[in-house]
Amino acid sequence: MPSLCKILDPRNLDIWKWCDRLFDPYPFVRPFLFLLDPEVAHEVTLKMLSYGLGPQFHGPDDPILASKLFDLSFPNIISLGAGLDKQATCMDAFMGFGFGSIELGTVTPLPQPGNPKPRMFRVAKAKALINRFGFNSVGVARFVERMKTWRAMEERTHNPIGINIGKNKATTEDVVDYLIGLEKVAAYADYVTVNISSPNTPGLRALQSRERLAALLKSLTDKRDAVRPGLPLLVKIAPDLSDEELADIAAVAQESAIQGLIVSNTTIERPSTLPEAVAQEAGGLSGPLLFDLSTRVLAKMYKLMDGKMPLIGCGGVSSGEEAYAKIRAGASMVQVYTALVFEGPLVVQKIKRDLAALLRRDGFEHVSEAVGADHKEA
Repeated sequence: MPSLCKILDPRNLDIWKWCDRLFDPYPFVRPFLFLLDPEVAHEVTLKMLSYGLGPQFHGPDDPILASKLFDLSFPNIISLGAGLDKQATCMDAFMGFGFGSIELGTVTPLPQPGNPKPRMFRVAKAKALINRFGFNSVGVARFVERMKTWRAMEERTHNPIGINIGKNKATTEDVVDYLIGLEKVAAYADYVTVNISSPNTPGLRALQSRERLAALLKSLTDKRDAVRPGLPLLVKIAPDLSDEELADIAAVAQESAIQGLIVSNTTIERPSTLPEAVAQEAGGLSGPLLFDLSTRVLAKMYKLMDGKMPLIGCGGVSSGEEAYAKIRAGASMVQVYTALVFEGPLVVQKIKRDLAALLRRDGFEHVSEAVGADHKEA
């Protein structure tokens, strides 16, 4: 008779798939959440998590998924993307889903309400979202107070935490806003992401142009070196860029002192499969419909930089197979967001188990060996 340890081994995918079907409560919860406005459902979820009503997985991760990036140790390379915990209220709850790291924000220097409601829309059949939040933020002062309190706690997660910074909608001094954000959050972040790619703040994506990006990154890296030398600085880019624009970003990134890129943010494209009523809504599209576009851009950036700068793959990941595709295209880490809305928190465990199985199937001993594998085989 097989031992219990062998039956419950993470590599025993058959038994875990059976357990997922039997013990996952989210299929029963989701219909009630989906009766609510999407933003209200999100707020209800955060409130539930703040009361401890969420799964908590604190066991050791499969070592094949561990990684060291930016001089930081990650127990696994599946991360929570920015946008779910904008105001730094549920760090431990989200990390308990099994993420190797989480990214908070986007946070802006001054408090701002964001765009008028409604500003988030579900596309249930496509398991996609359109949002136009517009950096709704409690402001960096309140955000930092929460981070300071949380960092002082003895019992908390110690996995890496990223903080995503942006600019206020009404500002006329774009660079100044980012410098303020960086200076304020530097002491509380394991890495900082510069968000210049949200489609929901007017003029923001123009910061991705070569001259403006070079000036912004020079100012930010100088500020970083002054307030906290060695703090990893990343830039999140849009998927809706031409090959020329991607080449410019790659050149500027390599010439700068940043540590990595996140590829990508949401898209302003509207695939023909989207229902017309929701396709007309302004905002960024996320979910499976973003996967192919964001993965193509990821692969292009990997080739443009000869694999010399770590990339974080983001956009449409809801399975181990999709995470693996991001890694083979050039991602050293993968972020998840929309899948949590449609699949629930146990999707993180499923992604990790299936990814580990795929790595072993193809003969990799460690996830880092698979990064950019598609380019090496071409």
